[in-house]
Amino acid sequence: MRARIIPAFVLVAAGYLSISCGGTTSPSDNQQEPFSGTLAVGGVARHPVTVNNTGEFSIKITALSPTVTAFVGTVWGQGANCELPLQQNNFSTLNTPALVGAVLQKGQYCVAIYDVGALTVAQNYTLVVSHP
Repeated sequence: MRARIIPAFVLVAAGYLSISCGGTTSPSDNQQEPFSGTLAVGGVARHPVTVNNTGEFSIKITALSPTVTAFVGTVWGQGANCELPLQQNNFSTLNTPALVGAVLQKGQYCVAIYDVGALTVAQNYTLVVSHP
């Protein structure tokens, strides 16, 4: 019986230690990181994001002009250039959550905005990424 208790205790202790060393971040403690640029017709724009903890992320388009009613695509991926897309939305609009999800691993991520084929003129944009 004692042989089973010791490994279980070690496992529980390791769990508590891993939580105290950079565990999950509450969404209210997230960083708000804005990215701005111009999206060309048929184009794509990528922005690297460094995530230092686990928790929830969200992406919102907070500015889009000259066509505020335009819809575009958004991507959340791993790697500085979104080499590994994790989430994608082909119908992202102004001031609505474009993407929301969990960050399970610290590291280099990327947010991208792209024309889904609906733009007739270039759009100035601002994306805000909330991340741990």
